[in-house]
Amino acid sequence: MKTRTTEPLPEAERPRRRRITDEHGRRVPLWELVLRYLLLLAVLALTVGPFVWQLSTSLKGPTEDIFSSPPRFLPGDPTLHNYQRVADTIPVWDYALNSLKVAGANVVTNCVGSALAGYALARLRYRGRRVATLVFVLAMLVPVEGIIIAQFTTMRELGLNNTLIGVVLPGCVGAMNVLLMRNAFLNLPYEIEEAAFVDGANVWQRFLRIALPSVKGTLAVVAIFAFMGAWDDFLWPLIVLSDPSKFTLTIGLNYLHGTFANDERLVAAGTVIAVAPLIALFACLQRYFFRGVGEGAVKG
Repeated sequence: MKTRTTEPLPEAERPRRRRITDEHGRRVPLWELVLRYLLLLAVLALTVGPFVWQLSTSLKGPTEDIFSSPPRFLPGDPTLHNYQRVADTIPVWDYALNSLKVAGANVVTNCVGSALAGYALARLRYRGRRVATLVFVLAMLVPVEGIIIAQFTTMRELGLNNTLIGVVLPGCVGAMNVLLMRNAFLNLPYEIEEAAFVDGANVWQRFLRIALPSVKGTLAVVAIFAFMGAWDDFLWPLIVLSDPSKFTLTIGLNYLHGTFANDERLVAAGTVIAVAPLIALFACLQRYFFRGVGEGAVKG
């Protein structure tokens, strides 16, 4: 009787264990991978945890204890009554519309102005270009509190006090956004625009058809930063605006923190209303946001 001997499989046909490697191809040990995930979970708890708690509090009814020990994240009887109470207490939707107008105008002016200024600093050749870049860098070092009186005086002389235009105008083009766009345009290869110049394209055609489509990621970053800065701004609208019908959402919600400070459910509902548009904007632009300035590379 012959015995069958099993021959070992060739090395190419053997099942391979899946190796976990980093971006450089180096094998990551299991303990290091576990440590990374633990750190990520800790950072996630610190950043997202407060918002989740506020969302949970805003959905809890008046009979549910929000200070129970141990705390309960999931509401026992979810309700949207707290959001209705916010709308009954203050004209929150009118305030949100005012904030949306200010933030939308801030996004448009920053995207257009920063793209034009950044392209001029990165691509055009003229005297004083380095000095202009240095001016934008120095503008970032000046605290807002140091120039806010001068801004208020300027708005008063222009007759723009107590107007939404007066809220938008000082932040219509941010120095940091200009430098972001400048760096994005600097990463574009010169050969692409030189080829377009040989084909007869002028400056505006090179800007609109070649340079600008290549930096959509950075443009999305500028749009998100501009929207967040205008939506969350509290000090400047508080100084400029005096008519309650023109208040932005941050000023209107401050009334809840003052008069209804003991009603945690009401304050939490107002906080969620203020944060929701920021989450929606980031969800729509995250695909471009994470590309960043990397879109300046040559494709194809």
